[in-house]
Amino acid sequence: MTEIKHIAIAGNIGAGKTTLTNMLAQHYKWEAMYEDTNTNPYLSDFYDDMNRWAFNLQIYFLNSRYQQILNIRNGNKTVIQDRTIYEDANIFAPNLHDMGLMNKRDFENYYQLFKTMSSQVEAPDLLIYLKASIPTLVEHIQLRGRDYEGNMSLDYLKRLNSKYENWISNYTEGKLLVIDVDKLNFKERKEDFGYIINLIEADIHGLFN
Repeated sequence: MTEIKHIAIAGNIGAGKTTLTNMLAQHYKWEAMYEDTNTNPYLSDFYDDMNRWAFNLQIYFLNSRYQQILNIRNGNKTVIQDRTIYEDANIFAPNLHDMGLMNKRDFENYYQLFKTMSSQVEAPDLLIYLKASIPTLVEHIQLRGRDYEGNMSLDYLKRLNSKYENWISNYTEGKLLVIDVDKLNFKERKEDFGYIINLIEADIHGLFN
């Protein structure tokens, strides 16, 4: 597997991306790159006032993930990335625009910047999408108990899920593995994690067939 440089995990808020990223990094001895939520200076403000901070938040995430991709491709290790640059541009920013939380001028400015950045980087060698229903997402979000997620509405999650499904159904940038996590508990059940490993192994080996 040394030929593979970049594995990425995509999924809605609460799908289990960070948990699976950590577990796969340990299993395969890959280097993990996580979404910057703990040090992101806009995230808490965004959940308190989405209209004011939407553009700032999305620019921060876009820049952060662009830097991650450059580091991955310029490095000599296999890296697994928690969330992708494509999700920012195809799910989160358009959703904010649709909800009237990011105006047309800011969204168009953001999206042009994304197109410039994405034209300069390669897609992940394998994209793993964690598909989850709204009840599963809500359960996971409540269990982790992040204060800034307490104000998140069900409508917001539903809108994101709809955009995720649309994006994944049209994803053509590279190899894709979709995992339905509604009936899996890979954090607690070894057999569920083993099931995911088997799926990944089949796809990884398929990259070289």
